[in-house]
Parts: sequence; structure tokens; C-alpha cells
Amino acid sequence: MPTSDIVILAIESSCDETSAAIIANGKVLNNYIATQSVHEIYGGVVPELASRAHQQNIVPVVDLAMKNAGIKKEDLSAIAFTRGPGLLGALLVGASFAKSMALALGIPLIEVNHMEAHIMAHFIEDPKPSFPFLCLTVSGGHTQIVLVEDHLKMQVIGETRDDAVGEAFDKSAKILGLGYPGGPKIDKLAKNGNPTRFTFPETEMPGFDYSFSGIKTAILYFLRDEVKKDPDFVEKNLNDITASIQHALINMLLQKFRKAARKHKIKEVALAGGVSANSGLRNALTEMAAKEGWQTFIPAFEYCTDNAGMIAMAAHYKFLVNEFVGQEVSALPRMKIGVK
Repeated sequence: MPTSDIVILAIESSCDETSAAIIANGKVLNNYIATQSVHEIYGGVVPELASRAHQQNIVPVVDLAMKNAGIKKEDLSAIAFTRGPGLLGALLVGASFAKSMALALGIPLIEVNHMEAHIMAHFIEDPKPSFPFLCLTVSGGHTQIVLVEDHLKMQVIGETRDDAVGEAFDKSAKILGLGYPGGPKIDKLAKNGNPTRFTFPETEMPGFDYSFSGIKTAILYFLRDEVKKDPDFVEKNLNDITASIQHALINMLLQKFRKAARKHKIKEVALAGGVSANSGLRNALTEMAAKEGWQTFIPAFEYCTDNAGMIAMAAHYKFLVNEFVGQEVSALPRMKIGVK
């Protein structure tokens, strides 16, 4: 490729998916993801197993991304990696690989915040939001309302004080015996259920913050009491139960989001993170947007879950302003948005 091209290899390894992508001059050329099915039998991600799987997957995934894009290592302008937040052992695999390869090639190293990258996924394909916009970022470990003022300028104005909404979905699914990951299974069953059949108490927090631990406990107690009356209660009412749980969680998410959008007078809104693949949430946001006069943006499904394409996009804008890091950089499992 011409020497003037900006070609970046991006690596994502924050949780249970090893991913690599190539971006050239701001265009994501590919996005490969190796998933880890080993965690399903444990009902959740096992950090040690995740780390081992990353070690097994990272070389083949990077090799595939580079060969598919027709990129040689000499063509690379920089290497980007997820610094955090995430599982420490998983992050270390990606960080160590990226640092070693950048050092060997003598090219810059770019660290990327995983949560900022979820927001940057909106710039991979058209249509793209304009600044400022408000993003609801929802995943297994995070629930945040972020005011996005520029590609590299973001401010968290609301977030969960305890469990993330993704955890609430997964733990509810586990209580119902649906297995892991639970969110997609609840979403599928909820399509055939009555969302107002059962009600659950929603926690009210100050400002734009969330709390999902209370509703998770309420669901547990509700099911325990109903099963005492009828051992087959869950089996008989599964669609309505899942629809009601999903309805309550989505309502909690969007009421605060609407409140934040109104206060900041924002008309362009976005959805990001793994839970943004939830069809109930997408539909509810679309309905609210129509009433509020919002323009909504949701990335393609492959860029909603953890992936290197979003890491690559964030890295491209960091490259443009020479925002590089040295070999002393280390993984930050609890990395916050805005940390440099």
C-alpha cells in the first residue's frame, strides 16, 4: 500500500471474544471474531478459561485479518489494543501481543478504551451521528449514558451504581433456567409474551444514574413465591415472564435516557454495546424517538457485541492526533471513559 496510507491493526480481548480488524484510512476492511463457547456450561464467563482461549486464538485471528485485507506487516502504521475495562487476564493477552508486535516493527502503539470504542462503532458505516449526540451504552458489565461532543471527547452523565442491565438479563435468565448468555434467550421468548402481565418494582436513582440490583432481587423473590404455589408456574408462563422482565428493564433504561436527552436538548441519540442487539430495546427506542422527534443511530449487529472493528475506528482518530502510548502501558480492568 502507499506509504501515505494509515493502516492500523486493532485487537480486542476484553472478555470472552478474541477479535482482530484492519482499518485503512478510516475504513474498516474486515472484522474477525473468535468466540468462546466453553463458558456456556458454567453459566458465565470464567476469567482463567477466557485468558487461555485468547492465547490460543490471537495469532490465528490476527493472521486471518491481515491476510484477508492483503496487508503485510510492513504496511502497518500502528497497532491498537483494548486497554480496558475488562478482565485483567484477558486484557493482558491482547496488550502483550500488541506491545510486542509494535516493538518488533518499530511502529506506534495505540491504547483504546473499550467503552469509548462501543460509541465509535457508530462511525464505521453510514449513517453517522453528528455532534453532540447522546449514547446509551448497554453491555454485560456497563450501563452508561454518555454525552458525545467529539470523536475523542466524551462525558459519562449517568451510569449504574451496581449491576449493569446486561447482568440483570443474564441473571434473570439463569433463575429461569435458560442458560448463558441469557439476554438473547429472554429476547427471543419475550416476542411471544405479554409484557404487562407481571410487574416488577423499578428502582429510582438520583440524576441519570441507574440501579438494577433491586429489580433482579424482586424477580428472584417473585418466582420463588409463585413456584411455591404452582411448581409448573415458570413453564406455564415463560413467555409472559420473560416479556415482563424485558419490559421492566427497558422501561428503566429509556425513562432516564429520555430525561437526559430533554435536559441536554439533544435530538440525535445512539445505542451501543452488546445489549443494543436486543430487539425489544431497539423497538422501544424507535417508538420513543418518534414521539420525541429524535434521530436514532444503532450500529450493525456485528459491531454491537465486542469486536475489533470498533477498536480500529477509535484508534484511527487517535492516530490522527498522534495519541500514542509507550511500552510501559499496562492493562486497566476498571478503566473509565476520559482516561488518557
